[in-house]
Amino acid sequence: MECRHATAAVIGAGDFIGSAIARKFATAGFTVLAGRRNGEKLAPLINEVEATGGRIIGRSLDARKEDEVIEFLRAADREAPLEVCIFNVGANVHFPLVETTERVFRKVWEMACYAGFLAVRESARLMLPHGRGAIFVTGATASLRGGAGYAAFAAAKAGLRGVAQSAARELGPKNIHVAHLVIDAGVDTAWVRERIRAREGDAALRDLSPDRLMQPSSVADAYWTLYQQPRDAWTFEMDIRPFGEKW
Repeated sequence: MECRHATAAVIGAGDFIGSAIARKFATAGFTVLAGRRNGEKLAPLINEVEATGGRIIGRSLDARKEDEVIEFLRAADREAPLEVCIFNVGANVHFPLVETTERVFRKVWEMACYAGFLAVRESARLMLPHGRGAIFVTGATASLRGGAGYAAFAAAKAGLRGVAQSAARELGPKNIHVAHLVIDAGVDTAWVRERIRAREGDAALRDLSPDRLMQPSSVADAYWTLYQQPRDAWTFEMDIRPFGEKW
């Protein structure tokens, strides 16, 4: 394991994509600070990473709270210079337009857009004095187009993409790589599988094609690829999808 003397912060370190990202960067020698609601749920991930010799610190974090985001990222920077921040909060919900309440719309925007703004801004404030860094945010198909029943999610994800794009143009010349990853597919998580079962029945899960869902580890690999890019060929936006996904 290579020792990088740097920290990677993962905001939204859930059981699937977020954990895979944290695992990937810890394996590469980063100190990882992982944050999620109910931080005690990070215990299995912490045990797994530490068993392989990696270093990871888990924290409870409400990414919608400015003071919590500031302290979380400052704590990451105190461990070692903050080199990477990955914002991976989801908030995918489906409601017909006329059934989308003000509360739903606002909460989805807070989780998927406003929280992302806080993460990007605060990590930039810490990286600028270091003269380097990488800030990556997780997007979705909804970042680029709104689907029926996804007004709240699409508005939030499109807003997050705009924040990231503006940040990339501002911070790129200052040696901070900002990138937006469009996940144009369902990811193989318990939540997605349950949605498939509810919509299509148990048989659909039994006969599920391996090309239909993306593996969380593949998302982590995509972020690692972005991190390794030389700055003469930085990508702002990468879109990924399984072989079997129509687009």
